[in-house]
Amino acid sequence: MSYEMLLSPMKIGTMTVKNRTIMSAAEVSLGQANGKPTEKLMAYYEERAKGGVGLIIPGVTRVNDDWAASTYTQLAMSHDYHIEPMREFADRIHKHGAKLGIQLHHPGRQGYSSSIHSLPMVIPIVDRFPKILNSIYKCTPILNTLEKKALLWPVQAPYKGELANHGAMKIRQMSRRQVKNLIDDFVKAAVRCKKAGVDVVELHGGHGYIIQQFMSPNTNKRTDEYGGSFDNRMRFVTEIIQGIRAECGRDYPLMVRLTADELYEKIGMPGKGYDIETGKKIAKRLEELGVDAINVTSACYDVYNYWLEPTSFEPGWRKYLAKEIKSAVSIPVAGAGVIRTPEQAEQQLQDGCQDFVASARTFICDPHWVKKAEEGRPEEIRRCIGCLNCIRSFMTNAWVGEACECALNMSMGKENEYFNMPKDGNGRQIVVIGAGTAGLTAADTLLHRGFKVTVIEKEEKPGGQVITASTCHLKDKLYWAIEDLMVNVKKLGGEIKLGCEMTAEQIAELKPYAVVVATGGTPIRPKSIPGIDLDSVVLAPEIIMGEKKIENKKVVVVGSGITGLEVTEFLNEEGCEVTVIEMAPEVAPGAWFQLVDDEMERIKPYGTKFMTGTKLVGIEQGKVLIEDVKSGTKSALEADNVVLSLGVRPINDMVAKLKDCGISNVVTVGDATKSGTIADANHSAYDTVMKIM
Repeated sequence: MSYEMLLSPMKIGTMTVKNRTIMSAAEVSLGQANGKPTEKLMAYYEERAKGGVGLIIPGVTRVNDDWAASTYTQLAMSHDYHIEPMREFADRIHKHGAKLGIQLHHPGRQGYSSSIHSLPMVIPIVDRFPKILNSIYKCTPILNTLEKKALLWPVQAPYKGELANHGAMKIRQMSRRQVKNLIDDFVKAAVRCKKAGVDVVELHGGHGYIIQQFMSPNTNKRTDEYGGSFDNRMRFVTEIIQGIRAECGRDYPLMVRLTADELYEKIGMPGKGYDIETGKKIAKRLEELGVDAINVTSACYDVYNYWLEPTSFEPGWRKYLAKEIKSAVSIPVAGAGVIRTPEQAEQQLQDGCQDFVASARTFICDPHWVKKAEEGRPEEIRRCIGCLNCIRSFMTNAWVGEACECALNMSMGKENEYFNMPKDGNGRQIVVIGAGTAGLTAADTLLHRGFKVTVIEKEEKPGGQVITASTCHLKDKLYWAIEDLMVNVKKLGGEIKLGCEMTAEQIAELKPYAVVVATGGTPIRPKSIPGIDLDSVVLAPEIIMGEKKIENKKVVVVGSGITGLEVTEFLNEEGCEVTVIEMAPEVAPGAWFQLVDDEMERIKPYGTKFMTGTKLVGIEQGKVLIEDVKSGTKSALEADNVVLSLGVRPINDMVAKLKDCGISNVVTVGDATKSGTIADANHSAYDTVMKIM
């Protein structure tokens, strides 16, 4: 496929973008407290410019330090001292033929109380004593507690209405003066962007942030000129645009990222917020105001999975929104929505859905996505699997001053180190046992270092536990992780032997420099529980893989982790009456909330019963014995079958055998070390083999 439209240039106002790709904004926590870019941040985005992306828009950029901060590590254009550092950043992007856009942002009701009024105090101290920031991060558990108790400053929003569904903080309604001041902050930030050589400014009017909050009847019930009617709700963004045009001129490119539809009907709340028809009306007004392009997105924090999708969502599911907006305006329209391959991107452009394809996660996962398409190597693209490790790790790591991570791209945030890693393998032989995601990531990394790598896998199909995970409902895209690693390991010269099981003695005969044990794990069946070996007791993977089938029975699922929820889906569809028991006080402890919400959305219609704080203590024919964790009260549940979903234990007995054969350099990775996610397995593999010598 030639990707004629995808790789063709197009204008946004006076700016020509060399192709139709936009890396849309996603905060990755690589900046400084003072809002200046770090070397790591610039290297991260520069790698995407090298990789061929046409327009790069970094993560959310605050317009003031007092009320508009989202994290301590985001970019800012709130002061004149940001101009020169931003110019350096822009120059590095321009060097590779890409354009740089800056997305101006204020979180409004979706902000964090701990960010209010704190940065103006923190920045002067940190600038003078950089190491003190580590001490500040140690205080975050205290700040989290104070936030939950509403003991910190309230967040700033157009209207003191309902709290955001996620990250809910106490709200302070903005005064008219504060509205005017914030408009001025946006305008001044845009002026600084122009002075710094930034090619285009994007106003963030999506995902439930403050511009969208003003536009939405759900979050703006003000009674002054900034609320009420459509014209009044549009007044805030109107005055920002008019101010930017007055100060920067009509020829300075300006975009708006727009939630085209708040999609409340997706969570059973039709009529709340605004729909696509109002979205089209907003887009028309933005065009009339002189905006040069609209970057279409959807939803807000209340409808989280419909703006940041988990893997269950199909590629291109949101393209209809971009097409609807495109039908209403004559300016260029960009659109996100699970764009994963050049073929898909080209088709959506050819079909007239949009003029630009926008994505953050696609380019997070593979910085050279565009270059591989240009050079006719699309099969080498590392496709994002929608696992949401990026947002999960960001929301965790930002509190301690660390960057987010990609589950599949080990270079993310450490581009300088990764793309300059030592080539010190010198052709020495390394054997990797296991072709799951950890084993293949280990092989990929070792091949980049110049080792000779042989991967042996006893099964005919590579993938290990990813096979089971990708067999679950709507999770087939998880297997892309294996497919793409297989392609690239072979491309780098790695040898992969499937259906091959070797003894420690046979491996020793190869005289390997090192052996990487990536043999995964096996489902836990705790022998301490009476009745655990009854025929009525099965393991979750046996149901998921179709090895055993249970229909129209009363079933107790033990363990409510993601696998427990997934197997519950299977059982629901087979007409079973399911009760899920969980020792922890909540469902799916430790799992990212979006993944839980995604599963529960499909489970709830079946009336599945969940019993948290409940421990399995025994199994008998036709029933299970349970105990309340807090009270110690014992009782019984009727059950025809019991399905165990209690995680996995490592399989690593090969380590001792290899060492007995005289191989001293043996390491374990992935589930062979500790059970975890795909991201855990891959990062374990990468970190381990980078220290293999």
